[in-house]
Amino acid sequence: MVWLRSRWPTTRRTQRPRPSFTGLSKEELLKVAGSPAWVRTRWALLLLFWLGWLGMLAGAVVIIVQAPRCRELPEQRWWHRGALYRIGDLRAFLGQEAGNLADLKERMDYLSTLKVKGFVLGPIHKNQEDDLTETNLEQIDPIFGSKEDFESLLHSAKKKSIRVILDLTPNYKGQNPWFQSIQIDTVAIKMKEALRFWLQTGVDGFQVRDVQNLTNPSSFLAEWQNITKSVSEDRLLIAGTDSSDLQQILRLLEPTRDLLLTSSYLSHSSLTGNHTNFLVTQYLDAFGSNWCSWSVSQAGLLTSFVSPQLLRLYQLLFFTLPGTPVFSYGDEIGLEGAGLPGQPVKAPVMLWDESSFPNTSASINISMTVKGQSEDRNSLLSLFRWLSDQRGKERSLLHGDFYDLSSGPDLFSYIRQWDQNERFLVVLNFGDVGQLARLRASSLPTGTSLPARVDLLLSTQPGREEGTSLELEHLNLQPHEGLLLRFPYVA
Repeated sequence: MVWLRSRWPTTRRTQRPRPSFTGLSKEELLKVAGSPAWVRTRWALLLLFWLGWLGMLAGAVVIIVQAPRCRELPEQRWWHRGALYRIGDLRAFLGQEAGNLADLKERMDYLSTLKVKGFVLGPIHKNQEDDLTETNLEQIDPIFGSKEDFESLLHSAKKKSIRVILDLTPNYKGQNPWFQSIQIDTVAIKMKEALRFWLQTGVDGFQVRDVQNLTNPSSFLAEWQNITKSVSEDRLLIAGTDSSDLQQILRLLEPTRDLLLTSSYLSHSSLTGNHTNFLVTQYLDAFGSNWCSWSVSQAGLLTSFVSPQLLRLYQLLFFTLPGTPVFSYGDEIGLEGAGLPGQPVKAPVMLWDESSFPNTSASINISMTVKGQSEDRNSLLSLFRWLSDQRGKERSLLHGDFYDLSSGPDLFSYIRQWDQNERFLVVLNFGDVGQLARLRASSLPTGTSLPARVDLLLSTQPGREEGTSLELEHLNLQPHEGLLLRFPYVA
């Protein structure tokens, strides 16, 4: 075997070691850090940091100081937050000839859907017509149930966050609700004992009607109010009168403005927009900072005082005015009273469904019942539920300021606003013809003005779409139409 040598010499490539980075030693680092250049740099960066931090702090302080401050929320009781619902005749409301407190307990779910804050029950105490000796304000009439049934009802209502107010008008079956004037001292003693008794049972308040028949109503009301409030400030006393005279109403409330009073103040027939504006603003001015309530009477139905085409308008009015709206059972469906000519109107039977019609041979209109209206989103009942829900949620409707607007003879319009919350504009047409709303904001506070456009939240008449943007300058209303409009707060 022969080995050949290459003519080219082979060379070996040598690898140079890569230098490793070891950084500065401690001594070198201290030497560099102490140099004048680095000392000046560190001080400059530290100064910039603190100047920037102080600048941001100063900016935040300026923003907080210049930002509009939120108004302190007023103290509110439970009856300030929504409507009250009167059940004057228990059996008529239940639609049963033998209805009792146990049956009413089964209707708590329905009351909950109405979003009412409480209901006024009765009277249900034992009362022999015009016989004071056989009247016991502390005993439930056995035809309605027992004290245990009532306590069970209180428990069920509390679970639904619904308050119970008991009507203690003494002689509710007789001619004079307060018996004879010579018996008033005895009645007053019985009343005070009954108030204390039922407060211990757990009721949330009381109602007494026809207080104008008392010999010294303001004095009695003040005394009963003190007893009611002795347990808790969250207990309510409601007084009722059939008077529509504002001065007489104010005299009844003179010693104590912290109670609610239902009256016939707004029961005038054929109210125009201007007249309603006058009555409402006069009432609110007279009450000042005191809380008020709204109803058409101390016990009657809306349909007894308001024409059918204005029922929706009145619901919108009561739910958007400052104060507590008070309704009777059946107002939410437009229930009408019934009675023979020349005789007192009987409490109408609540129309729950087809079975509520007493005369089965008569034509049944399902749209008049709770069942029928619950299935119709455009019904009066659906409107009631929606308004009641909004009334309890929106701050401007709960405790907002009220400003009436000049708008025309058949129109009544006003604004509800609270601090920086959304504003609500209500425009009501009481007339039989369509109207162009010419809104003038002369009553608004300085710096506040009406916007050019508003959003439609609700119309009491079908045909308008929620959320539609409307020009206020060309705002036309149909006959008997009410509009609930909204617009944002602008700083």
